[in-house]
Formats: sequence, structure tokens, C-alpha cells
Amino acid sequence: MTIITGMDGQTKAAGVGRTLAAAKAHSRLVAIDALRGLVMVFMLVDHVRETWFLHMQVTDPVDTTTTDPALFFTRLLSTFCAPTFVALTGLSAWLYGQSHSKAETSMFLLKRGLFLIFLELTFVGFAWSAQFPPQTFWLQVIWAIGISMIVLAGLLHLPRMAQVALGLIIVLGHNLLDPIQLAPGDAFYEIWAVLHQRSVIQLGGGLIAKTTYPILPWIGVILLGYASGPWFSKGSDAMVRRRHLILTGSIMLVGFVVIRALNVYGDKPWVPGVDTLHSVMAFLSLTKYPPSLLFLLPTVGTGVLLLALFEKYQDSKVMPFLAMFGGAPMFFYLLHLYVLKALYLIAVALYGLNKGQFFGVDNVSTVWIWVAILLVPLYLPTRWFAGLKQRRRDIWWLKYL
Repeated sequence: MTIITGMDGQTKAAGVGRTLAAAKAHSRLVAIDALRGLVMVFMLVDHVRETWFLHMQVTDPVDTTTTDPALFFTRLLSTFCAPTFVALTGLSAWLYGQSHSKAETSMFLLKRGLFLIFLELTFVGFAWSAQFPPQTFWLQVIWAIGISMIVLAGLLHLPRMAQVALGLIIVLGHNLLDPIQLAPGDAFYEIWAVLHQRSVIQLGGGLIAKTTYPILPWIGVILLGYASGPWFSKGSDAMVRRRHLILTGSIMLVGFVVIRALNVYGDKPWVPGVDTLHSVMAFLSLTKYPPSLLFLLPTVGTGVLLLALFEKYQDSKVMPFLAMFGGAPMFFYLLHLYVLKALYLIAVALYGLNKGQFFGVDNVSTVWIWVAILLVPLYLPTRWFAGLKQRRRDIWWLKYL
């Protein structure tokens, strides 16, 4: 081994150190964006399903006695989206805080959270309903992320162990609150509908809000995602980080299997089906609204394991493709919703409502064909916008998309 000394040697050593640090940072950030991008692709699958299968809506949890297995597993794939994305939002907030003060991070989370709520109530809602002004405000995933970011803006000032403890208490214990069901007119009904009870809130003037995504469990998820941030600090050992991720993800998956097999807590009880396939479906049929403990354990756990895998293979050719979707997720989210709505309206104009009140297709395979068709035309503008965000950091509002 050659030992380089002197000023020139120090300069070279410093250059090598910066290169290694940059490589480590690139590795962890590419993995995060790639996982976020994979989630966006899964989300596209689910929203294409909702576009062409409005006549075959699934219940929550999915009724495995009446749902076709192909439709069930297509729907199951999308269950990874919201939990993984919310956890990554918390992690991204921690990474943002490494180059900003806590006060600046809090203010950014507050502003971005309010912006997401605005998007949910306007552009996102219009993309689903095509009604203006709307009669129903759907408080869905973007709403839940926005509220969670606002709450995190305050909770990030807690000590890290307090964040971990609070996050675990919420995620592990919120199903104890399931028996609390309030009715319109009850005290705190509206607050409880937002926090933990999927319900309808009368706004007056014929307007209603549907709390599709009660926010309490999502606050626990974003908090735990934020608390995991130190594993991803600059200069951290990638091998140690991957061990942490693999151990955490494995514990979550094993915990899910054990608790689900006991069938006493964490979700609605399951009953074996008529055959092995339907028994597996019943075992995996979990409550998303709000997300139960048993919904979060396998979905977040799988996301954690994928993050470790993506960092290990971050030089794979598929990673840049996925990372591009993850580099501009909100732009992609809005873009794909409007593209799908436009396609649906064109189909209705051409073929009419062939499934009762809806236009639809007969085979789930059509959903996957459309996903394959849409990926490239959606990828190109998303790549352009992600590049714009990187080039034009002087445009302040770009960082909110």
C-alpha cells in the first residue's frame, strides 16, 4: 500500500474522501427515490384498475368470497403504496433537516402540508370527479400526507426516543380505539371522523366531506419514518444501515404472521376459505381505512426490506428508471390522474356506459396492458419535470411538487 504524504497527498486524500462521501450519499438517495418510484408504479396499477373496473369495486377489507383472485392480488399490490410513501415522507423530512435548522424544517413541513391539502381539495378532487364546484370533498391519501406533515412539523422537536415511542404507541395501539364509533350529532364526531373513523361529515349547503383516510395511524407511520433518519445520515455505514433495515423489516413480517395467525388483535378476524388459495387471500385481506396494525406491518416491512435491496443494487439499470418517477412524485401523481380521467371520458364518448353506470372492461389483464402502455408516455414528462427541479432551484415553488 502506498502512503501519500505532503500537501499534494492531502489534497488527493481529501478528494478521495469527498468522492467516497458523494458515492455513499448517491447510494442511499437513489435507493429512496427508486423505492418511491416503485410505489408510484404500483399506484398507477391501482388507479388504472379503478378507472376500468369501477363496476367491480372492492370492499375494505376485500371480501375474498366474492372477489376474483386476479382482481384481489392486483388490488393487494397497491396496498404497499400509501404506507411506504408516508414512511418515506418522514425519512425525507429528516434528510431535509440535515441541511436546514429545525425551525426551517418545521416551516417547510407546515407549508408543504397545507399545499398538499389544497391540492387534494382542488386539483386532485377534480381529477377524480370532474365536477366543479364539487359536491363531495374526498379526504384521501394526499390529505392524509398533508395533515401528517403538519403534525410532524411540531413532533420533530421531540427527542428521537420520544418520537420512536409515540410512533410505536400509535401504530401498535390504535386498533384498541376501534370500538369507539361516533354518530353525527355526537360530541367530537367530526374530529373523530378525521382521526380514526371513516365517515361522512356534513359541511352545509349540500356539501359533504368523506374521510377516506383517517389520519391517526398515518401520523404514527410518518413519525417512525422520521425517527429512522439517523440510519441514513451523511457518512453512515451502508452495511450497518442495511442490517438495520433487514432486521426491522424481518421483525415486522414475522410479527404480522404471528399476530395474524393468533387472530385476536390488529384487524378484523379472518376465516379460512374454501381452498388453499382463498385461505391465503383471507389471511392477506386487511383493513386499509384506517390502516390496521396488521395492514401496516407487512406493507411497511416489505418497503423496508426493498429499501435495503435497492441500496445494495443501486447500480442496476432499472434503478434510474424507478428513481425518475420517485424524483417528481407529486407531478407524476397529478399527471397520471388527469391522463386516466381523459382516457375514461374518451372511452365513454366512444363506447358509452357499457357496465351500468360505468364504462369498464371484463378482464383484469386489460389493467396490466394499460399500465405497460402508459409507463413510457408518463415517464417522459416526469423525467423532464424532475430535471427542471434539479436545474431551477431558484424557483421556490418547484420544491413543493
